[in-house]
Amino acid sequence: MLTAIVFVPAAGALLIAVLGRNTRMVRGIALTAVLLDLGLALGLFAAYYSDPGGVQFPQRAAWIPLFNIEYFLGVDGLSVPLVLLTGILGLSAVLVSWRINVRVREFFFWLLLLQTSVMGVFVALDMVLFFVFWELELVPMYFLIATWGTGRREYSAMKFLIFTFLGSAFMFAAILVVYFSFPEAERTFDMTVLAQRDMTALLIPAQLVFGGFLIAFAVKLPVFPLHTWLPDAHTDAPTAVSVMLAGVLLKMGGYGLFRINASIFPDEMVDAAPLLAGFAVVNVLYGAFIVMRQTDLKRLVAYSSISHMGFVLLGLASMGASRDHLSTVGLNGAAMQLFTHGTITGLLFVVVGLIYERTHTRHIPDMGGLASRMPLIGIVFMLAGLASLGLPFTSGFVAETLVFLGTFPVWSWATGLAAFGLVLATGYILWMAQRTLFGPRPARYDDLPDASLVDVAAMGVLLVPVLVVGVYPKLLTDIFDSSMTQIMLRLG
Repeated sequence: MLTAIVFVPAAGALLIAVLGRNTRMVRGIALTAVLLDLGLALGLFAAYYSDPGGVQFPQRAAWIPLFNIEYFLGVDGLSVPLVLLTGILGLSAVLVSWRINVRVREFFFWLLLLQTSVMGVFVALDMVLFFVFWELELVPMYFLIATWGTGRREYSAMKFLIFTFLGSAFMFAAILVVYFSFPEAERTFDMTVLAQRDMTALLIPAQLVFGGFLIAFAVKLPVFPLHTWLPDAHTDAPTAVSVMLAGVLLKMGGYGLFRINASIFPDEMVDAAPLLAGFAVVNVLYGAFIVMRQTDLKRLVAYSSISHMGFVLLGLASMGASRDHLSTVGLNGAAMQLFTHGTITGLLFVVVGLIYERTHTRHIPDMGGLASRMPLIGIVFMLAGLASLGLPFTSGFVAETLVFLGTFPVWSWATGLAAFGLVLATGYILWMAQRTLFGPRPARYDDLPDASLVDVAAMGVLLVPVLVVGVYPKLLTDIFDSSMTQIMLRLG
């Protein structure tokens, strides 16, 4: 099942390369592939039984026996919701790209290959296999931004590539240190085995190895000051790529912090908790203040992503509690933020893309009164914005509340400062909505069309989980908690 989930999009990409003779056929193959992949992800989510926890649906086979490298796939309570998130965003990305008319076959080929690489990251339990999927994602992202982007697209694509590649170098070095630190008979890249070992036996101090992984994942999350690639990549990328970038590529960084830093190096994670809390506050406030200065609609949403990813760091910092008062609430909130931010910000980028297609501008001062001509798009834009600022009965409220509840007993100062970031978020979200959707409408926008059926589907597939999780968060919290409990058990 996991192999199918990973490689169904790649199979669709191969069919497009071989059989995609016309635009209609290419779109049909791409839509079929992502629908099938989402169906498999929903089946996996429904079949996952959270009570026992641990790795389920494992599949393993020898890959490079000489170095004990395996093709090892498996999912637990952390990865199952992220696999579902990738399937949801993959469908929305294909639908929002329905009107792409430049090199259509190549576009959907790279988009499906991107989905395969991200799915592989979330289910790989061998460190080398994890690293291969992690690096594979760079290729389609580079071509999608550089070929179909706008503005300084080549610059933004290369900047993304350089930042991520340099971060990956730290991760690869850390992986090698972990492997060669143990006797030859005990060397393994199996993450489930490494999570049970004493990392004080490493060739170099465990704190340095932990730092190597931390840098790699901090670039992807992104964490200030390693964030500068993100606004450029978001601004110049096509809409579908912005959806995938905000929705799941940033989540790869958070997932890595959970999967490797927190699970394999829990003691070092506890020691680093004050640092994480400090960077979390910087991310939240810096991103929010910068957002308030933006006049480009897409760049505004991009900087808001930097701000909201700070809540993931804040939740992880709750591991710094006394061992007598450990709780999974903060970690659960951080994991929930990975899912909820993916759907909310993905939805915001879909709406921004639809507005840009119609107005041919992202400059906020040039807009106004769009809701009267595009009521459906305007309603979804408001719902996504309200979810982003944490309105009750939306998924954003659930994630941020759990983070605050779990972190306040440990880092009250950081929680208070980060909570102020939500006040700023309320300001910039409402300011953005007022300037774009309401007020006087320029005459040149009198004939703008509203959302088509395809557009409604692209928005709806993301809006549904925002509302469902907001009303019934237990759907995800119980599954996440099974993995968070395993992390806490490592701390005794």
